[in-house]
Amino acid sequence: MKTYTKLFEQKLPISLDEAWDFFSSPLNLSKITPKSMNFIITSDYKKLTKMYAGMLITYKVSPLWGIKMDWVTEITHVKPGEYFIDEQRFGPFALWHHEHHFKAIDGGVLMTDKLIYGVPFGIIGQIANALVVQKQTNDIFSYREKAVEEMWGVLR
Repeated sequence: MKTYTKLFEQKLPISLDEAWDFFSSPLNLSKITPKSMNFIITSDYKKLTKMYAGMLITYKVSPLWGIKMDWVTEITHVKPGEYFIDEQRFGPFALWHHEHHFKAIDGGVLMTDKLIYGVPFGIIGQIANALVVQKQTNDIFSYREKAVEEMWGVLR
């Protein structure tokens, strides 16, 4: 399986605590996900208030052409105020490893996302990545960047 790595960075004019509180809550994920993905958390909401290693989060999502899919991710690592990692356990990818890092900087926080993913179906998956998946992934993170910018603004 071929894997792909993406790195996204964004500076936020908020405190580290505020960034951590927002981004480490699974309930906020729908606020920064494109509406076109029809993203719905299907996990029991009462259990999603505090993120912890081993937490499973279930979703319904329509990543392509409105086709609804189930997606399950596990929060595998959490170091409060610094980083957390989610990995797909069931869903559209052959591999999904997403690291979320937070670092206090002058005037705010540097938020860094590192995504490593793989697409199933061998060479067909590689073609699909080149034609659709790579752009879709970039679009999702672009949308998130704009949504976050609207919430807090961006340090330049």
